Amino acid sequence: MTISIRLTPEEAELIRAYANLKNQSVSEVMRRAILEQIEDEFDLDVYEKAMTEYRENPKTYSLDEIEKEMGLR
Repeated sequence: MTISIRLTPEEAELIRAYANLKNQSVSEVMRRAILEQIEDEFDLDVYEKAMTEYRENPKTYSLDEIEKEMGLR
């Protein structure tokens, strides 16, 4: 898939310089940056949901309790 974006000349030069510094193509730098941003936002959403659940029911379990419950011990 090909995607195009509009950049100022300064932004384009900054990205090119960074790609050269990392010995990567501009496409690879952009792909990684976008995927990392998506992953970070997904992780933050999961964290926020887990914290909401924890605040509603602040019970915690030890590793031993979880292993016993799951039949791993």
